[in-house]
Amino acid sequence: MPLSPPSVSREPLHTRSIRVDSYAREDGQWDLEAELVDTKGYDFPRHSGAVHKAGTPVHHMHLRVTIDEQFTITAAEAAYDAAPYDTECSAIAPDYASLVGMNLLRSFRQTVKERFGRTAGCTHMTELSYVLPTVAVQTMSNRRRLERLASATPKKPFQLDGCHALRLDGSVAQEFYPQWYVAPGAREKRK
Repeated sequence: MPLSPPSVSREPLHTRSIRVDSYAREDGQWDLEAELVDTKGYDFPRHSGAVHKAGTPVHHMHLRVTIDEQFTITAAEAAYDAAPYDTECSAIAPDYASLVGMNLLRSFRQTVKERFGRTAGCTHMTELSYVLPTVAVQTMSNRRRLERLASATPKKPFQLDGCHALRLDGSVAQEFYPQWYVAPGAREKRK
């Protein structure tokens, strides 16, 4: 369901698009390739005196990480197609190789913020990295489902209690995961 139509006329100013594609590799690892594109809805003057045309990317950057089955980054690469300060912005790209060794599910965003905060990184590249943990989880969902089905001892699906809809005392758990469903109020009684 889309948002309701706006009640007041508007002028487009800025569009940010983020896309992430994931791939299973032949070596048993996975690549997550993220892309961020920012465009303006208007022309504006550049520092050089040239005019930056509406719809032309102001920021266009890419980030690829390779992860293993424990969600640990084993390779990382950043690249820039467009940045407002060209080579000054893109000079930080090689530094993002130090994402290697970080785990996407263990304090990843905080670790990235500490390593690449402020002048130690690129605001936009760092922000782009923040979408990787949830994409990695989606990437592995079918594999984890198949492992769970093949297991002799059922294991609670990792996504349960991860959001409002998947809370253990909710209707989704009751219908689709009855084995782990907990009646409303029963949690408090067990504590």
